[in-house]
Amino acid sequence: MKEKEFLSVGEIAKRSGVAISTIHFYESKGLIRCHRNAGNQRRFHRRELRVISYIKVAQTIGLSLAEIQEAFRSLVGKDKLEESDWKCLASDWNQVLERKLNLIEKMRAQLSLCIGCGCLSLKDCPLRNPNDIESLKGGGPRFLMDN
Repeated sequence: MKEKEFLSVGEIAKRSGVAISTIHFYESKGLIRCHRNAGNQRRFHRRELRVISYIKVAQTIGLSLAEIQEAFRSLVGKDKLEESDWKCLASDWNQVLERKLNLIEKMRAQLSLCIGCGCLSLKDCPLRNPNDIESLKGGGPRFLMDN
């Protein structure tokens, strides 16, 4: 391994624009990888900069960490990422983004009905609880608990 291909945690944080604690968090979640040098210091391959960029963009557009981890499942354990790996990731995210776009379109269509409706029970909400399906699961703040 060529040492110049690897960055310290401080260098990767500076280059990516995220905090060192965030780098450690991503590593703990298995989103990025590092190795330890002879001095037992973390070293991140430069490829992790691209991964961090994808994570930040995904978070910016509203993807959850769980969705990001799921999309990255195909990249775990690979030493070298090929163009096909990135195409696979893009395909996975396209599916997630399509679902989100559909929800946004649905919400836009229903928004005028929702403003001021006061449906605290959500029994007749075609957007969040069509046909009152949530009542079959019992009482309680289901939508708050599930998010």
